[in-house]
Amino acid sequence: MLDSSNRARFDNFWNLLASPIVAIGMSPNQVTIAGLVLVLANCGAYIWHRNACWFGLGLVFSFAFDGLDGAVARRTGKSSKFGGYLDAVVDRYQEAAVFFTIAWVTGWWAVSFLALIGSLLTSYNKARTALEIPINNNNWPDLMERLERIVILCGALILDRFVTLPYLHSTLYLGLLVVAFFSNLTAIQRFWRARGRIRDAERR
Repeated sequence: MLDSSNRARFDNFWNLLASPIVAIGMSPNQVTIAGLVLVLANCGAYIWHRNACWFGLGLVFSFAFDGLDGAVARRTGKSSKFGGYLDAVVDRYQEAAVFFTIAWVTGWWAVSFLALIGSLLTSYNKARTALEIPINNNNWPDLMERLERIVILCGALILDRFVTLPYLHSTLYLGLLVVAFFSNLTAIQRFWRARGRIRDAERR
């Protein structure tokens, strides 16, 4: 929702941050792969040090770097359909790795699984619609998109050791619950939007 409704502002921000990457000559696809490597490296480090705050801070940097691929493509004129496809696939692997790592360290497999399923279906329910009817990729301002999931998860990780919550395991557990609930709600929201649009297209 935040990303979709503020696309121009975010693009200007990423374009500014991408200047050093453009200067050293990295291609958009190289930035995408580097972002995946950074996320996986942080996941591996978290399994070793088990410090949620450091993991959250590392993910903030990793996801911020990963977000530069589109800006580099715009700045260098190297946008491509494969680049967009690669970015989408890598995003799913990143989220899967993060939720798996959190489950591995904490033992919270059920809520991590629900958060992952909601995240994947939120993406899939829009992408699959595009195979049935033409859609505007930017006209899906839903409740819990990827940016919101990342912000909530990173915030929960960073605050986990500093904030104590009654009746819950931790701030991280609350963050997982929020992502799990609202991402699945968003997946359902996208399903009903797709259902209406596909049926309208069939009537025409």
